[in-house]
Amino acid sequence: MTQQMFALSFGLAAVLAATQIAHSAPQCDRRETVTALLADRYNETSRAVGIAGQGAVMELYAAETGTWSITMTLPDGTMCLMASGSNYETVAEDLPAKGDPA
Repeated sequence: MTQQMFALSFGLAAVLAATQIAHSAPQCDRRETVTALLADRYNETSRAVGIAGQGAVMELYAAETGTWSITMTLPDGTMCLMASGSNYETVAEDLPAKGDPA
């Protein structure tokens, strides 16, 4: 189940990346530069992280104001802004216990 959720998450990130690339090239720089920009300009902090194939790291940043950004950090330390938006909400949804027919 965990691998399926990861695969679905990675698929969503790929769709978002493809959409962003179709409209304009992703904005990339050193990780320190991008995280400073997200913190200083948008007050966004890291809320979630995951490994996305070939050693890349996907992170979701969000702020109390509702802005959010999805980034991808490559093994060489380059971080790219893949997508961003507004109206971010934290969802605390309980998943059914393993083996439950729900």
